[in-house]
Amino acid sequence: MPPRAWRRWPWLAFNGLQFGFTLLWTAGWISLALLLYALSGGARHLPLRMASRCWAPGLLGGAGARLEVEGLERVDWSRRYVLVANHQSVIDICALFRAVPVPLHFLLKQEMAGVPFVGWYARAMGMVFIPRDNRRAATASLHRAAGVVRAGAILCIFPEGTRSRDGSVAPFKPGAFQTAIEAGAEVLPVALEGTGAVLPPEGFFRVRPGTIRVRFGAPLPLAGPSGPIGRQALAEQARAAVVGLLRGA
Repeated sequence: MPPRAWRRWPWLAFNGLQFGFTLLWTAGWISLALLLYALSGGARHLPLRMASRCWAPGLLGGAGARLEVEGLERVDWSRRYVLVANHQSVIDICALFRAVPVPLHFLLKQEMAGVPFVGWYARAMGMVFIPRDNRRAATASLHRAAGVVRAGAILCIFPEGTRSRDGSVAPFKPGAFQTAIEAGAEVLPVALEGTGAVLPPEGFFRVRPGTIRVRFGAPLPLAGPSGPIGRQALAEQARAAVVGLLRGA
């Protein structure tokens, strides 16, 4: 067997163990969260905090990821926001759960609804699923997402629509920003750096230890000196802010 192949086996074994740990850790904490949700009569605060204080730190630690958070001081967390972030990896959700100091909701692709445990938890927590192949249903999902924000939740959306394969930031789709406009919530740009290196979007669970940085920008208002800002212009502003954060601006 070539020497290079020998070097791959330890990583394959390590990643196999990590994958098993991820499944068991996720199933265990979600089961406990759903039990508390049922016993409390549908109260969501504690099950949501369990995701940020128990589930996410465990998975980040299991992946060998060190989390660095910047810019929290720019944000008044008593206000409502629609967070918009670049998307590199499924571990983005762990990083954001851990970095945001208040309960967090996500707008998730419809396929996630059918994933055992994860889909059950997301539905119970009032998160919104959006289909990508049905425009009318997608619009209805965005309206529901606006209602979640109006009810007081902080919602995170990945407006690129899919994970980046090369780390570049694709154009932001304007639908996410229509949600912010309908909800009357400021847009909060967030940049994720290093998640694609820790858990690449391609291949089967190829985890590598590394540093993940979450940078929060300044909230973007919905109106300027000349009046309300349209969703396309807001999308362009938010993408420029995220790109700037990735460049360290």
